Amino acid sequence: MIRTHSFSAALALLAAAATGCVADESSAIDTAATTIPATEPPPAPPYQGSSFASVWQQVASDPYQTLPEEEVTVDNFYSAMANHLLIASKRTLSDRSDLLPWFRKLIHPNGICLAGTWTITEETPYTGYFRKGSKGLIILRASTGMSEIRRDEYRTFGIAGKLFPTLNPDEVVETANFTLTEDLGGRRRDHFLDSLSTNDILRISPTGANHLGKLIALAHEFTTAENTLSVPQTLFRQVYSIGEAGETDPSLARSPKWLLITGAPDVKRVLADDFRDELRLARYPGGLRFQISTADEGTRLGSKAWKAIGTIDITADAVSDSCDHRLHFAHLPFRK
Repeated sequence: MIRTHSFSAALALLAAAATGCVADESSAIDTAATTIPATEPPPAPPYQGSSFASVWQQVASDPYQTLPEEEVTVDNFYSAMANHLLIASKRTLSDRSDLLPWFRKLIHPNGICLAGTWTITEETPYTGYFRKGSKGLIILRASTGMSEIRRDEYRTFGIAGKLFPTLNPDEVVETANFTLTEDLGGRRRDHFLDSLSTNDILRISPTGANHLGKLIALAHEFTTAENTLSVPQTLFRQVYSIGEAGETDPSLARSPKWLLITGAPDVKRVLADDFRDELRLARYPGGLRFQISTADEGTRLGSKAWKAIGTIDITADAVSDSCDHRLHFAHLPFRK
């Protein structure tokens, strides 16, 4: 079990920022967040679902020739005419589209997309695609938050997933999306596969102080978009859409409280300076796999009773403009 350090001071600032009680380290952030009119995103079209083949075709259509290194800055959050961070926060909560017109990912701009199969191999008390025997196609986007991408930096690793509840790549289905992050403060790890990305990111390491202004801005805008004063709520992303996938009566569905995805322990680690080079499929002749674990018992700031229940087997990768600027992962509305 990996122990993490609670960055309670940062959380206190985040909570205060969400209620408008804290002036940021930079007056520009506070001024922008309070004086720029909150512009709404374009109306979301009715969601009709997507096929795995059509989404992956777009993601793989425009590979980079040289890996970009996009920076996360407060200047990208706000402009004279728009609060881009609030617009993005509202869009991710309201728009279920799997692909969008070109847009900028403001927090996790640098990533690699991975295609594969989600398989649950163990008995579970859950429904839908958490049930034993469930298999579906999936697209992952592995990324780092903020600007750090290299092995000697404190990297904020994350995984977003788009699960297609089918094995037919041409079947149009409603996708189940999830977003996982290891530590908003960042960790120094040699391997992305060793990161512990979960749907509960209440712990923030002290290294998050390096990004305190950006974290405060994020807390302010996302709590506003979610219409809540609770920062701890916004740092917990529920995964009930996976438990409801394929169920005729979603009201009877059951999903785990916590979801963890990490590199499968039997996969040999690859050393690379840039995590995107580390995760290229060609570097794993024995196959690239992630382990799926869930838990219901534990505490948000303490240990959890993780149980490995399945794997994600990767079959293709793409480092592309569409991976970074077209692929969209909707966030689920919070359920009490």
